[in-house]
Amino acid sequence: MKTSIVTMFFVCTFLLGGVQAQTQQAAASPGPLVLKATIPLPGAKGRMDHMSVDLKGHRVFLSEIGNGGVEVIDTATDKPLHRLTGFGEPQGNYFIPATNRLLVASGDDGAVKIFDGTSYKLVATAKFTIDADDLRFDPRTQQVVVGYSGQKFVGGKAVAGPGGEGDGALGYVASNGDHGVLLPVDAHPEAFEIEKNGTRVFVNVPDHHEIEVGDLAKHQVIARWHVSCTDNFPMALDEADHRLFIGCRIAPTMQVIDTETGKLVASVDIPSTSDDMFYDAPRKRIYVLGGQGYVDVIARKDSNHYTRIARIHARVGSRTGLFVPELNQLFVAVSQSAKHPPELLVYEVR
Repeated sequence: MKTSIVTMFFVCTFLLGGVQAQTQQAAASPGPLVLKATIPLPGAKGRMDHMSVDLKGHRVFLSEIGNGGVEVIDTATDKPLHRLTGFGEPQGNYFIPATNRLLVASGDDGAVKIFDGTSYKLVATAKFTIDADDLRFDPRTQQVVVGYSGQKFVGGKAVAGPGGEGDGALGYVASNGDHGVLLPVDAHPEAFEIEKNGTRVFVNVPDHHEIEVGDLAKHQVIARWHVSCTDNFPMALDEADHRLFIGCRIAPTMQVIDTETGKLVASVDIPSTSDDMFYDAPRKRIYVLGGQGYVDVIARKDSNHYTRIARIHARVGSRTGLFVPELNQLFVAVSQSAKHPPELLVYEVR
């Protein structure tokens, strides 16, 4: 009897120790995103928008749509470095390392202003119709592509844009200011993604509940894929596996589209009012930034199955940012609210 009791004691102690070790290990294990820094932005106010990076210069650029500025932040010290001012609704920005030029798109007048990356002096302006928004780099032409609306108003009357009244378009912008229409689309383009190994571009057109597929070499739309949601704003692309990810606000879901067929293959719930999402190719993950105050981390099981593996608490209003795979960092911009000042959260990707 004593032997049995002693045996049971040691068995229970061993099992309890194993459970405690597992609990301690789980508690010590970092999640997929670990907060590295919180950078106050005392000169900012209102809503934050999109970002770009200068890897060599250790800088990120944040469009502050609420105060008409672009914040330059030192990624080595995690501190604000400089601010460019005088924009009307700065939305997208993009830094071209080869020419040391920073391009900033403004929503109010459709201008894309081009700055010297060292002196921050204005060197050129490319003028489109109105609502210049997202900027992307086309590796085939080595030019920056901007999405904008095709309609402008003169004397209170609408003037037709590149494809007709009320249309939208993608335009090209060179670092010297040369620019022009690249691809007419049916309405204002939100996020878009350009193939690295092809000539296609995928464009979110929420006013038409569509993804419009354009051929940038032929300058024409070659397909229109209907989406079963409202306000399809952010987008990310897994080109190797032929999958396109779009973020919808109503209902708040990430929809996965087969880029060979245009068919919906999966859907995952996400935070509402998302405005940026990023694909992490080495880890097969998607990071979704939502205005509710969360960053969702969604993992790929296979090409038709995706699941949320973490919901990281950020701040309410944290719906735009930038994933920089070279730094293994995710930057999350927090817009000003009644409870929190504007700031930039820096997460280390694990």
